[in-house]
Amino acid sequence: MAKSTFESSTSSSDDAGAIFEEKPAHKAPLAKRAWDSFRRNPNFHITQKGQVGANGQVFDVESAAQNTAESPLARKLKGRHLQMIAIGGSIGTGLFVGSGKALQQGGPASLLIAFSLIGGMLFCTVQALGEMAVLLPVAGSFSAYSTRFLDPAWGFAMGWNYAVQWLIVLPLEIVAAAITIEYWDSPISPAVWVTIFLLGIISINLVGVRGYGEAEFVFSIIKVIAVIGFIILGIILNVGGGSNTEYLGGRYWVSPGAFANGFKGLCSVFVIAAFAFAGTELVGLAAAETSNPRKSLPTAVKQVFWRICLFYIVSLTLVGLLVPYTDPRLIGQSSSDAKASPFVIAIKNAGIIGLDSVMNVVIMISVLSVGNSAVYGSSRTLAALAEQGQAPKFLAYIDRKGRPLKAIGVAAAFGFLAYVAASNKETDVFTWLQALSGLSSIFTWGSICLAHVRFRRAWGVQGHSLDELAFRSQAGVLGSWMGFIFNVLVLIAQFWTGFAPIKPQYGPPITGTLARVRSFFQAYLAAPVVLACYVGYKFIYRTPIMRCKDMDLKTGLRDLNLAELLADEELEKASWPKWKKAYKFLC
Repeated sequence: MAKSTFESSTSSSDDAGAIFEEKPAHKAPLAKRAWDSFRRNPNFHITQKGQVGANGQVFDVESAAQNTAESPLARKLKGRHLQMIAIGGSIGTGLFVGSGKALQQGGPASLLIAFSLIGGMLFCTVQALGEMAVLLPVAGSFSAYSTRFLDPAWGFAMGWNYAVQWLIVLPLEIVAAAITIEYWDSPISPAVWVTIFLLGIISINLVGVRGYGEAEFVFSIIKVIAVIGFIILGIILNVGGGSNTEYLGGRYWVSPGAFANGFKGLCSVFVIAAFAFAGTELVGLAAAETSNPRKSLPTAVKQVFWRICLFYIVSLTLVGLLVPYTDPRLIGQSSSDAKASPFVIAIKNAGIIGLDSVMNVVIMISVLSVGNSAVYGSSRTLAALAEQGQAPKFLAYIDRKGRPLKAIGVAAAFGFLAYVAASNKETDVFTWLQALSGLSSIFTWGSICLAHVRFRRAWGVQGHSLDELAFRSQAGVLGSWMGFIFNVLVLIAQFWTGFAPIKPQYGPPITGTLARVRSFFQAYLAAPVVLACYVGYKFIYRTPIMRCKDMDLKTGLRDLNLAELLADEELEKASWPKWKKAYKFLC
């Protein structure tokens, strides 16, 4: 009896405890919770657990896949965010405005050839990136691949190259947005618009990665709809369906011609195309940060392919059919002048009232979208470099909401350079900012391709087979070699066109030593900056070139049960309807 009473009392006590524990905790006031969210969280790191950084150090021995819940990066992004970022994330002034300069310098054939070749190279690059990202998840920068498979000094150079690229792109895009407003002859000072745009972009990034994802989701939908709409309209206008047009066909390919400035004109278009495609490699980062990269990577890679084909190649083919390269309006005040956009010019030529303004709004949204990505990309890269000991330590500050707060502050500080839009030096500053970031993507892509070649070589030397890879590049090692060689050729072509620039179609030719030196550094400024970082780090730390037998292929390796994954995928595919099977085959 005593025992029964004891059990009863114990049970009652436990129940009371359970009831007590279920009571919700008292919440602090909203203002206090908001303030506390900015405090440092010591458990948050930009570099994932088990990831090797640019200095070769591992931050935690646990696998990244087992700690996805605590990641401050894309773990909070949903599938719809990643899909739209992959499809339209980097569509900006490079396509909508920069293509006008490319058309004017190279003609419609050079425009199509250069963008197609750069697009093909990028397909190989993204495939190579995907293969490495499945095994070795990378957040913040691509420097870890260069460090492990090439040279730690080159990894340092690539880390800062990528960080500086995005830091420079932010004021560049905000200036572009301010210039875009001038299309409507706004009486408001450009400084006012710079303030509005800068505050908007910073606010989105302060919301956190979820805010960035939602903003990019909306921006990308608008850009995708606009490009598809232009393609449909362009076809109608080309066959004479506009109120102000007749049948054009390939008239402008005959007169004034398919090529402008010969082979040099073609070479000059390559870097413009590279700038237009900048940011495509972010798809690899997004895919590497999902819980099932084996499933998400093929989809992301296929969408990159369709973006290149549909949004770039098809739309630029129509641009070459609708606008002659001799049109003087293609010579804008700068490479972000919306009045020089061949998309806007084609619509104005058709006499469609008001639609040119709609297209200009899309251009402005595209500019702000890239600026938004610039803050996101630069802040995460800076925080990763800081954790790896290659940037000031204060940049590694991550708050309780997973925001690299101080790195965002540095990115925002660079954004204030955009206030030059209110000065008479606007065009000069814009040109030099673009010179700093123009070749950065070429170095990044070339390094990814070469790192993949070296990775595959080390994989075989250390006794592994290709069957052990969870995802294999469809382009293979040959595609990576082609991508690397093509990037080198683009650097050579840019050196040539920078040293011996094309004679302007309108205005005096570039003559004299000072003018030629200025022209060269405007085209090639990024190269000496990268080389200075590499040589300086190499000289100070005496880093070795990595040999295949010494490369670390185990640390940070993502633990994937490949057989189980394949079995689950086949089971899932069997339940799909025919329409979904067809869609997944293509996308």
